[in-house]
Amino acid sequence: MRRIGGRDIVAAILIALLAGAIFTSPPLQILQGLSLDILTALRGKFIGDRRDPANSPVVVVAIDNETYETAPFKGSPTQTWTREIGRVLGSITEGGARVIGFDVIFKNSIEQSEIPFGDTALGGRMKGFDRDYLLALRQISDSGKLVLGEILSNDHPEVPYRAQQVAVRNTVRALNVHTDQDDVIRRMPLSFAIEGRPVPAMAVELAARATGAKPEIAPSGATALSGYAIPSAVPNTMTLNFRGLGGDIPTFSFVDLRACIEKGDRDFFRRAFDGKVVLLGTVLNFEDRKLTSMRLSGGRDGTPAARCALPAPASTPQKSRSDVAGVFVHATAVRNLMEHDTVTELGFPMRAVVTIAFAAIIACAACALAPGGAVIVWFVLTAVYAAIAVAAFVHARALPLTEPALASLAAIAMMIGYRFVLAERDERFLRKSFALYLAPEVIETMVASGKMPALGGEMRNVTMFFSDLSGFSSIAETMTPGELVTLMNEYLSAMTDIIESHGGYVDKYIGDSIVAMFGAPADDPAHATKAVRAALKCHEKLAELNADHPAFAGHGLSHRIGLNSGEAVVGNIGSRRRFNYTVMSDTVNVASRLEGANKYYGTAIMASETTMAQTGDAFAWRELDAIRVLGRGEAIKVFEPLAETGAESGQQAKVAAAYADGLACWRARDFAKAADVFRQMAAVDPASALFAKRASALAAHPPAPDWTPVNTLEGK
Repeated sequence: MRRIGGRDIVAAILIALLAGAIFTSPPLQILQGLSLDILTALRGKFIGDRRDPANSPVVVVAIDNETYETAPFKGSPTQTWTREIGRVLGSITEGGARVIGFDVIFKNSIEQSEIPFGDTALGGRMKGFDRDYLLALRQISDSGKLVLGEILSNDHPEVPYRAQQVAVRNTVRALNVHTDQDDVIRRMPLSFAIEGRPVPAMAVELAARATGAKPEIAPSGATALSGYAIPSAVPNTMTLNFRGLGGDIPTFSFVDLRACIEKGDRDFFRRAFDGKVVLLGTVLNFEDRKLTSMRLSGGRDGTPAARCALPAPASTPQKSRSDVAGVFVHATAVRNLMEHDTVTELGFPMRAVVTIAFAAIIACAACALAPGGAVIVWFVLTAVYAAIAVAAFVHARALPLTEPALASLAAIAMMIGYRFVLAERDERFLRKSFALYLAPEVIETMVASGKMPALGGEMRNVTMFFSDLSGFSSIAETMTPGELVTLMNEYLSAMTDIIESHGGYVDKYIGDSIVAMFGAPADDPAHATKAVRAALKCHEKLAELNADHPAFAGHGLSHRIGLNSGEAVVGNIGSRRRFNYTVMSDTVNVASRLEGANKYYGTAIMASETTMAQTGDAFAWRELDAIRVLGRGEAIKVFEPLAETGAESGQQAKVAAAYADGLACWRARDFAKAADVFRQMAAVDPASALFAKRASALAAHPPAPDWTPVNTLEGK
């Protein structure tokens, strides 16, 4: 995971704003409708509708395929059905229906036919055919329980023929629907302006008559019915809530109801229609089919209601379809209004805010993670958000779904582009620059830290590591060039692997010497501890090579390591055309001197007091001396790391304790006693032997009173 900086956050916000603006813009308004379709499908699949269709306040009387295939309607023009329609409507009204709405339009009457029939027109011979039908319309209309339908259009309006309009005293309402850009019906108009005044749409009119209330304009500007302010994301529309996917509307076959009249079963009409809103419409396989929000989930043409007289037709079970009969769109609208269950959508400002916020979260994830990880986060968060949206949709609250999902996906793509072009340009440069001379794990740590070395140099607190093979020149003289190269490659590879595995950076090789630093390029607060641990491992590894590797056999190689911690200038240093990532400071010089100082004390590893102090209690140490190295006036206390704390051997602990006692006597000017103490371990410890000799000399020839216990080294 890469660290996110201020510039990255600004970029994520800008990308989210751009993606959100694009995917909520008017040209992509189709996505708002797609969200409704997906939410409808998900709710239907995972939640379902537990409502009993029998409790629906709305039912449909269907002029269906069964009606067309059953006598007396089979083979008869629909203009000849009017008398039977009037009879069925009368029985439905007597059964207690609250109101009946027509989703069919009889534009012509057979009485209007001008087709010649003998010596006169057919219409003339059929005069009075529609009288009973028109009387039924008048009777039902006078009770306020009938509304005919019409299609408003400037080009091709569809209206009931004039006699019907007169019969219902012009109680005719529009059946027009609101179609989105993709020809899908997700909303229904609430009213239409006719002759300069608003007239309710069919669904609103039926709901108003059923509830005994009149539509009003609420203070908020929304249309209200029985105190229910109808939500309108699109002005003057209601968003349909297909909670039951069409299966929540009981459906009666028209031909069965006609047969029920012949049977004389009035109680059936009361059981079926008492207190119901009834919609009369066609339910056919290929006529008046509508695409709605159920197009993805599949909708049904209602639920077959109880039969009265005719047996149910032997047919395959009803299957879900992408389209539904238009009458069920109006039936759903009426039920939504009566149950106060229309969908509440977020307006454009809130949809944009939700989309931008979601895109910003995903953009930040794409900034911090690899592309694959960002896509996984997108999948997880989108699934969580979709679950929240479905839960809200159960309560008829529609959150935007496709806009945030697609905007955030686009934000991932844009953030990847931003990282490649801008944010990771320096990272790629550094990876390429360090690839050949820095361990991959160190490069990754450096990049992840977010603290890149400034080109040209910067101050860092580092630990320098200097190593050199003892007496290697004389050994090299006895070897062939091939043997020498093999030996050096094995040695340098082994030491380099250890240094890099502990987070160190090999600055350069100088013959058999290794110059390395810890704490740069990657910023590492534990650089001193890792440097000391690497030095101990290098010493152990050389012993293994001497014992086991054939190239080292008989040479008995030994090396000296110097460690020092402090401030140093690190960076790309050199000419304008050629430079190296390296380090410069007094810290470097002291580490080099400490490496050389090992030969005076017979030690393999020597560290400064600053290095020892920065390691805390990680190691067991032995203080060696206070020295003054060449080129530096200030004295330095130097230490030898023995092992990890608790891992030192008994012999090491014994030597260190005796050495500490001798050093204390030395610094107290008790040279005779110091010599005695140092002699105890002189046979096994070169440093003790050195001090025993020095202490004996000063015991024989005491120094001046201004003597200080500091050893000034003359060589490197």
